[in-house]
Amino acid sequence: MATSNIPRKNVLQQPAKLNPVSASSSNSLSASPDDTPRQSPSSTSLSSLDSDHQLDLEHANGKLLDTYGNEFQFPDFTIKQIRDAIPAHCFERSAARGLWYVARDIVSLAVTFHLFNTYLTSENVPSTPVRAALWGIYTFVQGLFATGLWVLAHECGHQSFSPSKIINDTVGWICHSALLVPYFSWKISHGKHHKATGHIERDMVFVPKTRDVYASRLGCFAYEVSELMEETPIVTAAMLIGQQLVGWFLYLFTNKTGHDCHERQAEGRGKGKKNGPGGGVNHFNPSSPLYEAKDSKLILLSDLGLAITASVLFLLGKKFGWLNLAVWYFIPYIWVNHWLVAITYLQHTDPSLPHYEPHAWTYTRGAAATIDREFGFIGRQLLHGIIETHVLHHYVSTIPFYNADEATEAIKPIMGTHYRSDVKGGPLGFLKSMWKSARWCQWVEPSEGAQGEGKGVLFFRNRNGNGVPPMKLPAPARL
Repeated sequence: MATSNIPRKNVLQQPAKLNPVSASSSNSLSASPDDTPRQSPSSTSLSSLDSDHQLDLEHANGKLLDTYGNEFQFPDFTIKQIRDAIPAHCFERSAARGLWYVARDIVSLAVTFHLFNTYLTSENVPSTPVRAALWGIYTFVQGLFATGLWVLAHECGHQSFSPSKIINDTVGWICHSALLVPYFSWKISHGKHHKATGHIERDMVFVPKTRDVYASRLGCFAYEVSELMEETPIVTAAMLIGQQLVGWFLYLFTNKTGHDCHERQAEGRGKGKKNGPGGGVNHFNPSSPLYEAKDSKLILLSDLGLAITASVLFLLGKKFGWLNLAVWYFIPYIWVNHWLVAITYLQHTDPSLPHYEPHAWTYTRGAAATIDREFGFIGRQLLHGIIETHVLHHYVSTIPFYNADEATEAIKPIMGTHYRSDVKGGPLGFLKSMWKSARWCQWVEPSEGAQGEGKGVLFFRNRNGNGVPPMKLPAPARL
């Protein structure tokens, strides 16, 4: 049964059996996920002898509280235990089945286009307002079908679409290019996101602001944040609207929400480069610090796919009119971008989720810093379960989506209370979570009682009076 992330206090947590991991080992990209961390399985961690151990850990790490006020313990299982719990057949991939789903989504797009263009005419529907409303429904429906196709290309990028890398990358490049997505460029940066999920300095998507960064954006000092007035709802609404309309474009063109520590890029490509307009960090330039020199040809191939699609769209616009093309393609395209941003935002932004400083991060800990949600028929059928099985996806990304539900159920006993889901309210609850996360999750900081390695665990805080209040920091001494 899924664990619902509603506010709760004094919830039984499985005590971690974790030796502190050194910063050098946990921060290494070459470290095998199977090697970090090495602990006992969750199913055996609640023995009668563990109460003293838990007290020792709390003394070592301090009292760590998520935004709801629930006590946090480090995950106490390994990647090997996760993989061993999953039935072997869940790892099996079928090219035929994957291609069937691609065909299904393309046929859905084509049939919808044909029906609306054939029957939704001024002769059949004389009322202009009614006709406009029905075309609005068309853009919404096409946006859902196209998002489903996007998700299948995402499967290709993770090699979970089929056993063949050639099939995966060919199908992924075609489908993503048709949706104006730079397939290989996205695939590479997205792979780095999976390798560093929850890492405050290396993650590639929806990296939260630290308290210092949040304060600097508001033009104040970090110690003053806890005294700020509540953010007005209209500001929150404006932020969400902007995020949903242009968030995907900003991510591709300026690396918005990705990490901004490019100076550390191994080949020196990040020197002097920063996220933002004109900062030299984007998904189109082979010299971007998001990539290595060996990736250059793939970045150019991604750009070629975009150029081909843009050329076809230009010819269609000239022939059939730009207003028609806007309704047929560009408004559904904006719907696709909206769903991608909403899905990714809510997968990695929730009052229960931790983030980690480099010295406290491990692959296992970071992969657990995700959450499953529920979007009903649309999520499970049209969007291929990308919303409902994301926790599993971060542990084993090569499992195809049609086996992900079974695999998710298999890993829940291993993860115990570290498996997070918020399924309350179904699709409506999913949409409401966008507002809740925006109001509750404004920046991250350590828990007030954190000690030792616990100081490297960061939780969301806000100035809106929701959940655990931010720490009160002393003002710096005047010289």
